[in-house]
Parts: sequence; C-alpha cells; structure tokens
Amino acid sequence: MNTTTTAQKLGVSQRALDLCLDADLIDLHIDTFIPLRIWGYDVMRHHGVGPLRGYFFGHLDLPRMDEQGVTGAMWSITTNPFRPEANRFKVLQKNRARYEAMVAASRGKMVIASTPDAYAQARAEGVHAVLPAIQGGNALSGAPDLDAWLADRWLTRVTLVHLVDSVYGQSSSPLSLRQIQRLSARGKEIVQALDRARVFVDLAHIAEPSFWDAVAAHDPTLPLIATHTGVSGVVPHWRNLDDAQIGAIAKTGGVVGVIYAANFMGRPGGPRNCEMVAEHLEHIVKVAGEDVPAIGSDYDGAIVPPADMRDGRGHVRLVDALLRRGWNEAAVRKVMGGNFLASWRRLR
Repeated sequence: MNTTTTAQKLGVSQRALDLCLDADLIDLHIDTFIPLRIWGYDVMRHHGVGPLRGYFFGHLDLPRMDEQGVTGAMWSITTNPFRPEANRFKVLQKNRARYEAMVAASRGKMVIASTPDAYAQARAEGVHAVLPAIQGGNALSGAPDLDAWLADRWLTRVTLVHLVDSVYGQSSSPLSLRQIQRLSARGKEIVQALDRARVFVDLAHIAEPSFWDAVAAHDPTLPLIATHTGVSGVVPHWRNLDDAQIGAIAKTGGVVGVIYAANFMGRPGGPRNCEMVAEHLEHIVKVAGEDVPAIGSDYDGAIVPPADMRDGRGHVRLVDALLRRGWNEAAVRKVMGGNFLASWRRLR
C-alpha cells in the first residue's frame, strides 16, 4: 500500500493513517454477516459504498478494513426476534456453520480468534481476526444444555437483548412492549452462564431496569461491556447509556464502545461528521477515564452513519479527528483497541 496516496484519497493526515496501520484496531460490533446471510454479499470483494450510498448497509468488506488497518472485529450473528423459540437454536447452529465457512473461504485472510492469544497470533501474522459474537441472546434460549454449548469458548460476547423484549429482559427500544420490566430469572441464568464460560455480557440495547439487574447478577470480578452505544451525557436518547451506567461498566474493568449511528449521536448545533463520535468518546473519558472508551461502529447494522463515515472508512477518519482535537497517540491507541484488549485479558 502506498500510504501517502491512500491518506490523500481518504482525506486524512499521514499521521492518522500510519497510527491506524500500526496499532491494534478492533471494532466491537459489525453486522456485515447480515448482508452475507440475506443476499450473499461477498465480504472479500471491494464494493465501495454500493447502491445505497452508505445508508443502512454496504459499509464494510475486508479490503476496506485492511485499507485502514482494522486488525479485528466482533462479527455478530444477529438473532431474528420473531423466530419461534423452538427454532432459534437450530438456526444459530446453521449460522455458526455458515460463519465458519465465510472465514474458511477467505483462504487465510481471516481467522476466528476467540481468545486474546488467538487474536495476538492473527495480529502477528497480519490476518484479520474474526471475534464471534451473538446479538440477541434469545438465540440461545432453546439450547438444551447452554453450559455445554458454551464450553468450547467459541464466543467472545453475547448482547443479552436486541430491539425487542426477549425471554431474558427488556429492550431499551421503542419497539419494547414494556411487559417485562426487569431481567427475568432466565436472564439472570444466562448472565451467570456467560460468566462461567468467560464470555462478555454485552449491555448494549438493554433497558435501564434490566441493565441494573444484569449488573447485580454478574460476577463483579469480571468485566462487563457495552459494545455499541452512544452516551446520554452528550445526547439524551433511549439508545444511549447514562453516566451511572458507564461508571458501572468501568468499575468492573470493562469498556464502552461508541456507535457510528448519526441519529443517536448528533446534538443540536453540534458537529455533523465523525466529530460527533469523538464527542461521545470524550464524555466517556470525562466520566470514567481513558481506560474505558472503545469503538463499536455497528457498520452494516441498518444504521446511517455521519456523511464522512458512510463509505466504511470511519475508523481512520475518527482517529484523524481525535488527533486534531488534541488527543495524544497513547490515548488514541487505547480507544482503537488497547482498552478492549486489556478487558479481554481480564475476562479470560
């Protein structure tokens, strides 16, 4: 790669691109497995912004991730909440097989990395690390023996609930029927099962009462995580975490990944580009310190990013923005992946 030409093409400083290509850069939530599942999207081919022009889907492929130095990502298997419970686990098993086939088809350009050591090996070999994740823990609700299924520690994280309420607890989404006010008994059981398996309990998407119940049910010696969220201290929104929630995650040694969805991020009179993401990261630093913020873009998760992030190159543009805002390189490296790796090592 001619980094000078690439930096000019992306409209970022040479310093920002060099930092991205040198550092650990781990995105805590991408949904690029969705378009692969639904219409056979080829993650190995460079697509550009596609016909949707960066709205909702078409954000990522492996060439675009390599171009800006994304060393790893939590590729999520997202649960269909309307699928009958009896079929969910069977479908999850099929999706796991398809997920592994995606990696195998990369012919060595991607590798599943379910532990920090496996990630480090992939990093040393210059291979993209795929961190298996589930969004919507109700995919596991039909497992005949959840502890046995989790025993191989293939997963890195499970987002307990998604956009609708589940058997585990209440979603923060307006689609919630508000019939489940707290984390259910089954919700507490899955938190404890994930703790036993050393799988991250992800508190993105969860309603506040269920959030606090999950914190109470969780082993306090293990880190919690919120992989893709905004913060209410910048923009009050149903999708965002407040300062107390950020502090609770930080207390466990966990991290909070900031999402790239403009509708959760932009404040009246505020920036309309990647700077809005920077504002949320800076608020997390203010509330909990620089060991807590991370990135969880939600690319390909039917989001609309700020205009300068819709082509999937938002990571390097965000790094450029942070440097321009006066962040030192050590702090930027923490946000890019260092904070998450430290939490992951504590979990394992």
